[in-house]
Amino acid sequence: MGKKRKRDVDLVVLSDIHLGTYGCHAEALLRYLKTIRPKRLILNGDIIDMWQFSKRFWPKSHMQVVKHITGLVTRNTKVVYLTGNHDEMLRRFAGFRVGSFHIDNKVVLKLNGQSAWIFHGDVFDVTMQYSKWLAKLGAIGYDSLIILNTFVNWCLTKLGRDKISLSKRVKDSVKGAVKFINDFEKVAAEIAIENGYNFVVCGHIHHPEIRKIVTDKGEVTYLNSGDWIENLSALEYHEGSWRIYRYQEDQVAQRIKLPKRIRDDRDNKEIFRELVDEFLSPKK
Repeated sequence: MGKKRKRDVDLVVLSDIHLGTYGCHAEALLRYLKTIRPKRLILNGDIIDMWQFSKRFWPKSHMQVVKHITGLVTRNTKVVYLTGNHDEMLRRFAGFRVGSFHIDNKVVLKLNGQSAWIFHGDVFDVTMQYSKWLAKLGAIGYDSLIILNTFVNWCLTKLGRDKISLSKRVKDSVKGAVKFINDFEKVAAEIAIENGYNFVVCGHIHHPEIRKIVTDKGEVTYLNSGDWIENLSALEYHEGSWRIYRYQEDQVAQRIKLPKRIRDDRDNKEIFRELVDEFLSPKK
């Protein structure tokens, strides 16, 4: 950002980045991360897409996202990696801690005397519980739709037309998808109310949201951080209030020029060695 000051943020929640897939907007995420100085960062699942991970596709911008987050750890930002379904292999490492970084399946934070229950949310997905193969097949189809969408948007841009989101149009036009989102939010809210939480924070469904849900047992604020495939969104909590961050509305982040090294001839092994060096030699 040059001499421009980064924004201080008490807490940032990111989910569904899906590093390692064609649909991931890693460069946009890097621009956003370079505008903020978070005290705490929650990576709320599906950060690295291990379902579709391939050595043949791991762009330097994806490695730079990992490197930037590691750099935050060395600068004393508390980073919590909460596991999701696409990175479920990390669940065996729940409880792992090193410095200000740790891995877990869920976390409860105290925010100005109120409690926030944070987890990815795939536990409420019936498809995940009973038909994981179907969920994985759907993920492949979703990624293919994203690739098609990229080509369609390239054509629209050349024609001077606005970009579209095919996957969002599909979701919005299918009643079952809308019902699934509503049911997901309702279940999460009901359990949060029963346990006395003030906030319940999820990812998983790629649908950014902040809304109060009231039942006959009480009320809770439900929040969802969205994703970095379609919505390019995050949750920010600062000075006692929540907001949904949307990259499309952030002119400052969009103007940031990324380092040339993201597109240079170095391979990911060199970037990884830099990452390790930075981690072992933290800045004071």
